[in-house]
Amino acid sequence: MKTSKLTIYIFLSLVLGILVGWKFPEIGRQMHPLATGFLNMIKMIIAPLLFSVVVTGIASHGNINSLGKLGAKTVVYFAIATSFALIIGLGVGFVFKPGDGFSTTISQNMLDTASVMAAENSHNSFIEMMVNIVPASIIKAMAEGDLLQIVVFSIFFALAICAVGEKAKPVLDCISSLSEVMFKFTHFVMNFAPIGVFGAISYTIAESGLGVMVNYAKIIGSLYFALLAFLFLILNVACRIVGISVFSVIRAIREPALLAFTTATSEAALPQAMKIMESFGVPKNIVGFVMPTGYTFNLDGSTLYLALAMLFSLQIVGIEISPIQLIFVMGTLMLTSKGIAGVPRVALVILAGTLSSFGYPLIGVAILLGIDQILDMGRTTVNLIGNCVATIVIARWENVFNYTKMEEFNKQFEKQKERTFPLFGKELISKVTIEEHSECGISDNNEN
Repeated sequence: MKTSKLTIYIFLSLVLGILVGWKFPEIGRQMHPLATGFLNMIKMIIAPLLFSVVVTGIASHGNINSLGKLGAKTVVYFAIATSFALIIGLGVGFVFKPGDGFSTTISQNMLDTASVMAAENSHNSFIEMMVNIVPASIIKAMAEGDLLQIVVFSIFFALAICAVGEKAKPVLDCISSLSEVMFKFTHFVMNFAPIGVFGAISYTIAESGLGVMVNYAKIIGSLYFALLAFLFLILNVACRIVGISVFSVIRAIREPALLAFTTATSEAALPQAMKIMESFGVPKNIVGFVMPTGYTFNLDGSTLYLALAMLFSLQIVGIEISPIQLIFVMGTLMLTSKGIAGVPRVALVILAGTLSSFGYPLIGVAILLGIDQILDMGRTTVNLIGNCVATIVIARWENVFNYTKMEEFNKQFEKQKERTFPLFGKELISKVTIEEHSECGISDNNEN
């Protein structure tokens, strides 16, 4: 299936899913197994793919010193990006005040669920997080899909291969072959993406209904405005600093981004996104290290959401928070949001635990439960885009980003667009392609 055609099929599945969930909610609710089945297919890919990519990337190109520098730069970038996400979330919350004047009916069951979520995260600490990144069993880590534990094991395994030297070459060759096989495996699984998207979105609309968009318009609009602000103010600037366009990144990862949005899960998008970023010019060792680590430490969309949701929860009950209290609350959110990316409804779990630990009411969490899927779609997509941008920034920081490879990737996209959309006219598309290449200093003579 051609990449461009797959994008069209996914988009059509999205539209069809909305219509089915809206007009035939009973049928829409029965479509959930399609989404679950597709996500299970994705989950069975992640562990072997991640292990093989990290090991081959580090063992083939890296050493202990380079890995240490890479890790330090990655942590610095993650800290800066998530700090800006926090600031934007707070800024939008203070300006738009989505919780002021909000009124809706909250069931006792929703309040009970919020209380359970608070208990899940009330004792999470930074020390526990650091201990939990070391896997007691790699088999258990793979079975549970703990990305960070898999990365830690893979790093030590790769360093051991480097230390053994020539005798470990057969092992490295085997794992390298496994990496190629898993990428082809991912290609096969992605053919089922339209089915999974249809099942996910039809179930979401059937459960929530389009009416929920009206009742919760202010908080939904505030979040998506904040996410777009982060995308164009922060990620766009980060891309410009390294000499690329954020739109070219979004265009490159359009399929995994659409998957992340419709399924509201990062796991669905991760395998294909890693493959695309490698094709886009980021070395395999950086893709294999930065992206999975980012899904624990660089959840830009989720961090932004937590800041906004915290203010929303306080505004609903009319609580004014002092600057000192705000600093403590935001610091707590920054720490507790790390290391538990695999927890279902992780953002709400963190929010409930933080509200509870400071003695604030949980009614905001109960309200957000009703629209969490809709909110999760946006923040998950920004998490994905943020981590893809992170791989490019780190690669450029390491002076290993391949701009030539990126240009070749963009050329292939233009050729696919010309084949897929012939109605626009070959002459017009050729003109646009030539103009874009000219801006990058590429002449007609350089084309094959």
